[in-house]
Amino acid sequence: MNSRTRTGPGDDAAPPQTPPGPGRRPRPRRARAPLALLLPALLGLAFLILPVAGLLIRAPWSGLSEQLTGTAVWDALRLSLISATAATAVSLVLGVPLAWLLARTELPGRRLVRALVTLPLVLPPVVGGVALLLVLGRRGIVGSWLDSAFGLTLPFTTTGVVIAEAFVAMPFLVISVEGALRAADPRYEEAAATLGAGRLTAFRRVTLPLIAPGIAAGAVLAWARALGEFGATITFAGNFPGRTQTMPLAVYLAMESDPQAAIALSLVLLVVSVAVLVGLRERWLTTP
Repeated sequence: MNSRTRTGPGDDAAPPQTPPGPGRRPRPRRARAPLALLLPALLGLAFLILPVAGLLIRAPWSGLSEQLTGTAVWDALRLSLISATAATAVSLVLGVPLAWLLARTELPGRRLVRALVTLPLVLPPVVGGVALLLVLGRRGIVGSWLDSAFGLTLPFTTTGVVIAEAFVAMPFLVISVEGALRAADPRYEEAAATLGAGRLTAFRRVTLPLIAPGIAAGAVLAWARALGEFGATITFAGNFPGRTQTMPLAVYLAMESDPQAAIALSLVLLVVSVAVLVGLRERWLTTP
């Protein structure tokens, strides 16, 4: 009697693949890029990377400490950090309720309102500065009343810097928070309402924790945009050292007299920009 074990017809087939565990998705196959797409992609990558590489290569590393220890540099950096933080706070106070209005209510003309809110994203910053002057200047629509009634002058002051930066930075926060609100399930708020919570309590206790990552991402983007603002700031607030001269304005001024100092200041802004990208890596840069 033959002692060999009989095998079925499927025993010679390859063993089945082990299914991915819970929470794990199969890794998609990476397609090879065709040459017609690879070449322009590499050119685009070089176009974006080479200017930054040139800044790092031509930086005055040996005298960098001397360039960054000047009083004017630290005054500009301090003013930039303070004004960007204040502009972000203004954006949070005004932008989060505005985003909720756009995402959760049937506001008449909502599309027009959303277009007006995002207008500073596409509006040239210098034009934004001119518009602020026409409204908040001493002879502006609102500024003349503020000057005559309260003696309050906003242009060419540190407060003017904050206003100019908040004008260009707030749309980033509104867009981010509105997207987070649309992604959040409104049934949690409805459940809170059935339990007796008022609309403000439900917003504070339920909605805000749900959209906290979106608020954080929008605040970081708004802060970075405010830190790098140039056009609206120089038009509405001027370029007075110690009072309205922020880091971008200091870079512009240094390029005319001391290019090495301009490169050193640009490196500081580059480090800040990289830090912002690192802070947003979990939300923007991770691959699925």
